[in-house]
Amino acid sequence: MALVATLGLLYTVSSCSSDSKSSTPAGKGNIDIEFDQVFGDADLILNTQTNATSQSEDLKISTVKYIVSNIVLEKADGSTYTYPKADSYFIVDEANEASHVLSLSNIPAGDYTKIHFGIGVDKAQWDLGLSGQGDLYTNADAADMVWSWAAGYKFVAFEGTFTSATVTSDTSFMVHTGKTSDTAYNYEEVTLDFPNAAQVRTDVTPDVHIYANVAKIIDGHHTIKLEDHNGMGMGAMIMGGDILTDIMHNVSEMFRVDHVHND
Repeated sequence: MALVATLGLLYTVSSCSSDSKSSTPAGKGNIDIEFDQVFGDADLILNTQTNATSQSEDLKISTVKYIVSNIVLEKADGSTYTYPKADSYFIVDEANEASHVLSLSNIPAGDYTKIHFGIGVDKAQWDLGLSGQGDLYTNADAADMVWSWAAGYKFVAFEGTFTSATVTSDTSFMVHTGKTSDTAYNYEEVTLDFPNAAQVRTDVTPDVHIYANVAKIIDGHHTIKLEDHNGMGMGAMIMGGDILTDIMHNVSEMFRVDHVHND
């Protein structure tokens, strides 16, 4: 009887071990990261929609673009997968629907619970020089997301018209962020938790749906009044100075994961 019991125990342990191994996903798959631009609780509509800020200014937004970079996926146990750096720069443009979904391929199968990414182009990439940018500089130039090679990339472009209590006719505004000096790089990193795991499999491509609340660019932790930057007949132009640090801090907090589809 003891021999039978021992054999039964060994079979049970062996069976559990086999089941555990078989439940670990193998191979590689894909994942889609979708960026959906909103203003507050409303879907963003360019050019015609009036958007009110907490500073009693009304905005009609014509342009929202930003560079997403250096994507890292994380599992519940803290292990990570870093997407290849050379392929990890994307320009999200509200006016170009195809750019809203970042399709990442050859991801090791697994259950991912977080995403890390940058907004802008990191200093290490910039330090590779113009010849080391691959397609990034060409694509950014075509999307009007560079000032020049010497001046650098635009990390965020936010444009349109506004009115306020003192600016009563539609007046243009432009908010552009990027590297403004060797000490003011203005690159920000973002970490977002998933409400449920993104289950990457060879036959399952999860879709991670991220809301980007563009109101927070000037109306987040730091509040910025456009009328304070209006002058010289050129509208409100914010393209340099310490205020870009505040704006990029706002930008880093404008994202949240709304849901994850595993089908």
